[in-house]
Amino acid sequence: MALAKFAEIKQFILARIEAGEWEENARIPSENQLTEMFNCSRMTARRALTELVEAGILERTQGLGTFVAGLKSQSSLLNIRNIADEIKERGHGYSVKQLELTQIDAIAPIAIALGLEVGSAVFHSVLVHCEQGIPLQLEERFVNPNLIPDYLKQDFSQQTPHEYLSQIAPLTEARHTVEAIIGTEQTQQRLEIVATEPCLQITRRTWSRKGVVSFARLVHPGSKFRLGGHLTFKR
Repeated sequence: MALAKFAEIKQFILARIEAGEWEENARIPSENQLTEMFNCSRMTARRALTELVEAGILERTQGLGTFVAGLKSQSSLLNIRNIADEIKERGHGYSVKQLELTQIDAIAPIAIALGLEVGSAVFHSVLVHCEQGIPLQLEERFVNPNLIPDYLKQDFSQQTPHEYLSQIAPLTEARHTVEAIIGTEQTQQRLEIVATEPCLQITRRTWSRKGVVSFARLVHPGSKFRLGGHLTFKR
C-alpha cells in the first residue's frame, strides 16, 4: 500500500537525518521546496514538518526556517530508570512475570500516542515486575513496530523492555504524567492487592531520533511505592 504523501515526506527527512546527511542544526528544505519535490500541497508538506517538530526531531525558528533539532536531554523530577536495577541496588531479589507479548490493532488513543493510523499493527506487552517475589509494578507497553521490528522476539525474563528499547532506540525524550488511581479488578489481581488499595500510575511516552518508540502505563501499589527527586537550582 502506497504511503500517504505526508508520511513519505517524513520518511525522506528521517532517512537523511539517520544517514548523517543532515546533522544537528542543519537547515532542511522549506514547505515550498518540499511541495515541489513531492508534487503535493503546501498543507501536506506543513503537516509532515509539524509532526516532526512535535516529535522533537525538527525545530522551527521564525523567519529562518526549519532545522534538525539537537538531542534533547531528559530533565524531570522523574528519572527514567530500569526497575530491575532499582530493586537490585536495594539488595533485593528481582523477578518478572511475562503475561502478554503479542501484536494488536491500535485503537485511537494508542494510535495517537504512537503517531500511527488507527488500526495499525502495534506490539503489546504486559509484565509484572516483582521485588522479593512481591508484585511492585504492572507494566503495560505499546511499541511502534516500524522502529522496533524484533520486539516480539525478545525474552523479557532476561532483560526488561526498558533495557532492550534503550539499546535499540536510545532515548532522546520522554513525557509522562503521574496520577493516583484505583486499579481495575484485573490490575488488582495482577498486583495481588485488595480492591480498596490506591495505586500510583505513571503514563509515559518515549522518543528516539526516529520518532515515538513506545507508550507505557506503569502501575504500582500505593503501599509499596513512592516517587522522589532532587532539584538543583542555579543562582
